[in-house]
Amino acid sequence: MTTAQPADAGLFGPGSVTWRVHDEPVLLLGGLRSLFLQALHPRAIAAVAQNSRYREDPWGRLQRTSTYLVTAIYGTSAEAAAAGARIRRLHARMSATDPRTGERFAVDDPHLLRWVHVAEVESFLTTARRAGLRLTDAEADRYYDEQRRGAALVGLDPATVPGSAAQVRDYYRAMRPELALTRDAAEALCYLFAPPMPWWLTLSPARPAYAGVAAAAFASMPGWARRRYGALGLPVADAAATATAQALRTLLRTLPRRWWESPVHRAARERLATPA
Repeated sequence: MTTAQPADAGLFGPGSVTWRVHDEPVLLLGGLRSLFLQALHPRAIAAVAQNSRYREDPWGRLQRTSTYLVTAIYGTSAEAAAAGARIRRLHARMSATDPRTGERFAVDDPHLLRWVHVAEVESFLTTARRAGLRLTDAEADRYYDEQRRGAALVGLDPATVPGSAAQVRDYYRAMRPELALTRDAAEALCYLFAPPMPWWLTLSPARPAYAGVAAAAFASMPGWARRRYGALGLPVADAAATATAQALRTLLRTLPRRWWESPVHRAARERLATPA
């Protein structure tokens, strides 16, 4: 008699904090927040500006990034590994020039990959909790620890990646002297606030709605990050960002799941027989 093999849960699985956090459609706010934060590292944003077509194809780039993330989180072990291998091959071919020093550097520099990873996962977790997802501090630490598996996919040594909230705070403190508002960052900021939209959406409520989401994402960054952009880091902005995140989460949760759940996510639930 053949024993049925358990379904492949991938890197995380339905019992993980990662699945709970990324089941939140409000994370689109966290994704924008992470882009604002990542752009403050001069080399990180220079690498994007010099190697990416985000200005010509912003929605295509967003779709590709989203597909990678959802595959890493909800795909099978083989699918996640293949997605990581593609990213590593892509990064290995890229380099950029530091706009301040003129020095050429590799895009897959672990120092840069770590910054992008930490800004991303901290933004997702912070946004989910701010919007109303109830997680204990221990569960938040577990999320950071789980996400070291995702860091390994892009080529990082998991031991070098912050694995708790305290380690993330220490990491940010250590990185702050490297952060600055460069021309690339300023251009990315303007672009993220007003990206091109299809002509049929230009005069619709989509434009002001998106602007409100972008403003909330920006306001939800730490005060020190907003001040790097020349904005005020006042607590009132935090309160407004929290209110917006909670309202957006409530609104998105009223929509049919099929409108915001990716096919990879749905396939994972079906494969592992987990409820919606």
